[in-house]
Formats: sequence, C-alpha cells, structure tokens
Amino acid sequence: MRSRHNRQPNGWAQWGIFFGVAAALGALVWTGWAVLGHHSILPTGTASNTQQVNIGVTDLPQSLDIRPGGATTVSGSDEASIDNLNATPSADRLLLGNVYETLVTIDQHNQPQPGLATKWNISDDGLTYTFTLPSAVTFSNGHTLDATDVVWSLQQAQSAENKSNDTGDTTNPSDTLGNLASVTNPDATTVTITLTQPNPTLLRTLSGPLGAVFDAELGDGFDYATQAAGSGPFTIADFKAGKSLTLARNDTYHGTKAASATVTITKFDDDAALSKAVTDGTVDLAANMSGKQAATLTNDSGVTVSKGTTTSKVLLAYNHGNDSLLSDEQARKAFRYLFDANAIADAQSDSAGLLSGPISQTEPGYEDLTSLFPHDVAKTQEMFAYFDPMYLTTVDLVVSEQYRSIGEAIAQQAGQLSLPPVQLEVLPEAEYAQRIAAGTWAMTVVSMNGTGDAGLFADPNSMFHYNHGEAQQAWAAARAATNDTDYESRMKAYARLVSEDAAADWLYTRACLTVARDGVSGYPTEMTDQRMDLSQVQGA
Repeated sequence: MRSRHNRQPNGWAQWGIFFGVAAALGALVWTGWAVLGHHSILPTGTASNTQQVNIGVTDLPQSLDIRPGGATTVSGSDEASIDNLNATPSADRLLLGNVYETLVTIDQHNQPQPGLATKWNISDDGLTYTFTLPSAVTFSNGHTLDATDVVWSLQQAQSAENKSNDTGDTTNPSDTLGNLASVTNPDATTVTITLTQPNPTLLRTLSGPLGAVFDAELGDGFDYATQAAGSGPFTIADFKAGKSLTLARNDTYHGTKAASATVTITKFDDDAALSKAVTDGTVDLAANMSGKQAATLTNDSGVTVSKGTTTSKVLLAYNHGNDSLLSDEQARKAFRYLFDANAIADAQSDSAGLLSGPISQTEPGYEDLTSLFPHDVAKTQEMFAYFDPMYLTTVDLVVSEQYRSIGEAIAQQAGQLSLPPVQLEVLPEAEYAQRIAAGTWAMTVVSMNGTGDAGLFADPNSMFHYNHGEAQQAWAAARAATNDTDYESRMKAYARLVSEDAAADWLYTRACLTVARDGVSGYPTEMTDQRMDLSQVQGA
C-alpha cells in the first residue's frame, strides 16, 4: 500500500504534464496564426535590444544643425538646386521625428497629426492656437522639456525667419510662422500662440524645422552641427559628415520605444551603387532611389519595391518676363494644348500620376484640372496662326541634365509646329543655374516640392515672374482663411484660376521609391522625400 507521501509527487507530475502540453499547443496555435496571417511572432511594439538596421541613401547632410537659420537651412546648402525648388534637406528628413520632435507632425497621407503636442485648439477667428504638451518629458541629455522650451524654440525660429525675410531669402510662402503677436506658456504643459492675422498653414509649418523643439538650457558651446539633444525616439550615436549617420534608441523616450537598437544610414555615390548595396545585402533598405534605377529591381527576388506619393510637382515652367513670348496668354495656352502631358508622365519611371495644376493630389485644395487643356495640336496651330510670324521667335527651352529626357520629349512634340521654333539646351547644373538667374530662358523643367508652394505663382518676384492681379487676390483670400474648409475651397479657386491662365504646364506628381530586402518591416513608403519615420523599422 502506497503512502499519501508517495502519491503526491505523481499528482504534481500529472499537472506538470497537463500544463506542458497546454503550453506547447498554445505555442503551436500562436505560431500558426502568426505565419498564416503574416503577423509578427513577437508582441506588437516589442523593441529589440540588439537589432541593427542598415539603410542606404544618396544624400546625407554635412551638418546636423536643423535650427532655422542653421547650416542645413540656409540658402545655397549642399542640397539646394534651382531646378528642385523647396527640396527638403536630408538633415530635416532624417532628424525630424526621429531625433527632434515637432509640435505637430504630418502622417503619410500629408495630414496634420499630434506630434510633441498631444492636442490643440484653434479659436474661431483663427488667431489663437492653444497646444497641450505631455508631462514628464525629457531631452536625451536628461533636461526637462516643458512649455518654456517650446516658447524659446519658437522665438528663436521667428528671429531666424525675420532675418531671412530681411535678406530676401524666401522660397515657399506657406512655410512661415506668419505674423506672431505673442508666444506664451500659461503653465508647464500649455503653449499659446497668438497671431495678428490668420495663418491657415501654421499647423503644417509647425511640423517642420520651425516647429522643432530644442533644449533652452543648452549653452552657446553646444555644437549643433555634430551633436543633438532632442526628445525623439533616437539619439545620435555617430555622425560622419556627408558619409554616415547612426541613430541609437533613446531608452528614456516618452512614447513608444524604437523597434531597433540602432539604425545606420550610409551615403552611396549614386543610385547604381545604392542598388547593388540593397541586392547584395550591404543594406536592408534603400530610400528615395531614382525611379529609373528602382524599375530595374521590380522583378528581382529577395527585394520589394514600394512606390509612394509625394507633394513634388514636375512642371514645364514659363518665363513671364516682358521679353518672353510666354508673357502672352495666347501663346501660353497654345503651348498647353500642344504638349501631351499624359504621354510625358507615362514615360517617367518616377511618376505618381498626371498633374494639371499647382496643387498635388495630397495637398489641400487639389482638383483634377486635366480637362482644361486636352492635347490638341490642331488647336495649337490655329491659335498661333493669329500671331505675326515675326513675333514667333525662337523659344529657348533650357533644362539641367536631370531633366534631359523630359526636355527632349517636349522639344520633339514642339517640332510639330513650324513656328515658333523651340530650341533645347541641356546644361550642367552650375551653368543652368546661371541662365535661370539671368532670366535668359523661355521654358524650363523644374520640380516644386512643398505643400502650399503654389503661392510662388502669386509672387511676381519668383523665378517665373508671373504677375497676375486676380491670382494674387485669390491667394491672399486663401491665406486669410480661418478654418480648413475655407482654406481648401479658396485654394481650389486659386489653383483653377492659375491653371486656366496657363501660368505653367504642370506635368506629373513625383513618386518616392523605396527598395527593401525581404523580411524588413516597419519602414515608411509615403512622402519619404520629406520625412522618414524610422522608429518602427526592423531588419529581417
């Protein structure tokens, strides 16, 4: 007869077997669900303590100083070019949202979302913005971040903006803090911005460098060009100017921790080198690759090519100066009927869709205006027949090497006319910039990259020299809007007016191309030319 003492271990053993089998079955069910549903086997949001992700790009900053007026924001930076208006500097693209936080952020659909500010309220007259900040936020150096830092940062931004305006160094009329009356902090978690006039694009402005929050306690000795003390999910682990940038997870970050311990971004000489790096496994991800190069990888096994949208608009710009044929409305409209924008857009590997006005598909106020000037060579010939042949002198189409193929397509289409003749010149970047600055051109191909940069057509001093009183009034009306609904409707009216007057010939919206090795996840694919959220990217 067995004692009670001898039977007890057998009972525990039976329970142990039961729990072991149950755990094993549970694991099998979980794994099956994860595989069949393409879910991660790790719990969502789990941060790897050791994982490193390598990203390849073709542009990296020479400086980490993204402060307004800093090295990466001044005119003539290493990434600025006259045929790529308002392009986002790579320092802004990589640091905003990753190292430095902005009051407001923009999602991949180009919509304002809470950034450092958890919420905001706008008064009915559009003059007062009240932002609420979270408590217990710190910079990566341990300093407390509160409303005092926000006020100080905005004051510094306004000062830099005023200096920029004084020197005439402005490009995008929507990318401005506007007429600030005051910036105050009633308490540690509240910031109030008061304006003298409405600024319907203020929230978007606060998602960029002008809305970045810096540590007010840092002294003059802090080197912003090589260091950073932000409040974002990453810190700077290593920086080699123009060569590489390594981000390390900020373990004190107040939000969801970065998924990977480190992210290293390396610059490659060109797209061909970048393509080789992603296919041979040197990098896990290639960001903002050219459409032409990305197209060569679409059928490669082991990589995925993603095509996202941007607000970058490629257009055939017209010189409206008094000495240009394009100062004549009839001539501009005739050319718009002549050029087959649809064929040009279809031929471009970086095209995200046909465009027919100054506002892209993801910007407030967009409207499909393709029906305004359908391709019609006969109508073009009829319109030019009204001109005295002596008036139809040679039209200089000047482009940089970047837009050679588009320039050649335009020149070929223009060859269908006997008059006026269109002469194509493809120039090196430096010589091209000189020609544009001198105004000795009639047509050129450029891209405009910012949300709200349609306002350049309301500025007679812009490179286009477009001076249209009604357009300027329509733009001013849009800028006076006190709410999103009015702003969008007024921008739509402005865009239609400018397009109907053939201020330019808009061709297409540019796509952004991302190439990732299989198994890489959490990476952004939309608007990566402006912002790259790397907080959730994970390697294979």
